Amino acid sequence: MPDMPVKERTLDEVKQEVLRRTEKRINPFGHVRREDVEKIMASLTSLDRDHWAERWCRVGLEYEAKGDDLARRGADARQVGEAYYHAFDYCRIGRYPCASTPGKKHAYRHSLRAFRKAARSFELPLEIVEISFKGRKLTGYLQVPAGQTRPPVVFHWGGVDGWKEDRQRASATLHRLGLATLVVDMPGTGENAVLYSDPDAAGTYSAWISYLANRSDLDGGRIAVWGGSFGAYWAARLAFVEAKRLRGAVFHGGNAHYGFQEQWLTRAFTQGSSTYLFGPGSLLEARGQAMGTKTMEEFIRIAPRFSLRDLGLLDEPSAAILGVNGKLDDQAPIEDIYLLMEHGSPKCARIYPRGGHMGRTPGMPEDEITAMIAEWLKERLLR
Repeated sequence: MPDMPVKERTLDEVKQEVLRRTEKRINPFGHVRREDVEKIMASLTSLDRDHWAERWCRVGLEYEAKGDDLARRGADARQVGEAYYHAFDYCRIGRYPCASTPGKKHAYRHSLRAFRKAARSFELPLEIVEISFKGRKLTGYLQVPAGQTRPPVVFHWGGVDGWKEDRQRASATLHRLGLATLVVDMPGTGENAVLYSDPDAAGTYSAWISYLANRSDLDGGRIAVWGGSFGAYWAARLAFVEAKRLRGAVFHGGNAHYGFQEQWLTRAFTQGSSTYLFGPGSLLEARGQAMGTKTMEEFIRIAPRFSLRDLGLLDEPSAAILGVNGKLDDQAPIEDIYLLMEHGSPKCARIYPRGGHMGRTPGMPEDEITAMIAEWLKERLLR
């Protein structure tokens, strides 16, 4: 494999991009305060990962201390929760896109602690669920809408940088439709110690489906899955291997075959990934950590084994599948949605012609795609 130049943003470019995303509320800066971000950017002197983590966490921990003080004084729960959520958000950005260094691992632990403090004030209670899987612990967050008797469940997750704590807005949209939610970390991310490349990775999802099927307060016969970005692969795979237990699967901005091939990956890791804050090198770093690989060569050597085509699944019966992405995505090829549609059971798709990764399109309201997906899931689960 020839050496390819990797495009990375400079410190000044990153600072400008952070401020631009903050102004437009673009991931991962959807909940931050402009004045806080300006202060952090002014203090940032390099793109060293631990320096990045420390600068964001400094502000995050100030908010956590504020939340602790408010809680001690018996302040309004919403005010306390808001302080803790800001603490989570800043520490989360500190570990972004992945907890790859000692400082970023500290940032992740801070974010996890703050999130769980914030969750005590959530309008809809959040249950921390733990199950055992082959001697390892799997952790998820379950929320059941008030007033619902044995509601259907949407089991969902993100990719290499969006972890279970980051799925609250999607969950809230589903809750408004009367659907319960379980969110987890994709293999190799967050609290999931099972790597993406582990032969047991798909089994972790099946274990969760079994858990949901056995909950007396949920309708275990009406379960759907929704995977985002690099995690979308698992939703498509489950549509085939768990066809009898799922009502539907959303393949949102992911890879199925072409996205795991050398030609595509080399371009994505060196020249593409336009939505990645630091540039394509950080996409390689985040995916590599999830996969358990150290180099681009190693990742590209392993990746083809995940091809749904080569696994012989595409022409097998499947649960209903909705494929969603932007035609211009440079992280996951739109051809993978077309491939799914050309095989097996009929599929649904929503392609955004001017959209990038996940279908995000300039000028489009932030939650438009989420709302569309939620309505599709509701139709599959409540019919």
